[in-house]
Amino acid sequence: MRPLDRTDRLILDILQRDGRIAISELATRVNLSTTPCSERVKRLERDGIITGYYARVNPALVDKNLLVFLEIKLSAKSGDVFDRVAHDLAQIPEVLECHLISGEFDYLVKARLKEMSAYRRLLGDLLKKLPASASSHSYVVMEEVKETLYLDVS
Repeated sequence: MRPLDRTDRLILDILQRDGRIAISELATRVNLSTTPCSERVKRLERDGIITGYYARVNPALVDKNLLVFLEIKLSAKSGDVFDRVAHDLAQIPEVLECHLISGEFDYLVKARLKEMSAYRRLLGDLLKKLPASASSHSYVVMEEVKETLYLDVS
């Protein structure tokens, strides 16, 4: 994989802001002709720098108003336990993100659900299903101040 140059970074910036932009428009904005621009985008995809394109969905309009962060602390820690927890959490559709972290707890989970009763069920199922779960702390989001997938690549 070759290092990213200024044009690659500009392409990434534009595509993050508008993943549906036509290659011809993208080429114009980065001062390339269509074929070299298309080849750069394909290389960025092939190299794993661009990992996908997504439609951003308004949670309120699809009845997923409740955003919750959950800290999970395990009572036992091993590679096998971490693998199983990661696998189990990855299978839950309401879980948007899951991070194994350092600190006082082991996992930070971001979940989006319809209502509090759905979260109560999810939490109960999680704590029952996960191996060695010792404790959890929940944080219900009252207001989303900023949420983005945009990465500054400059």
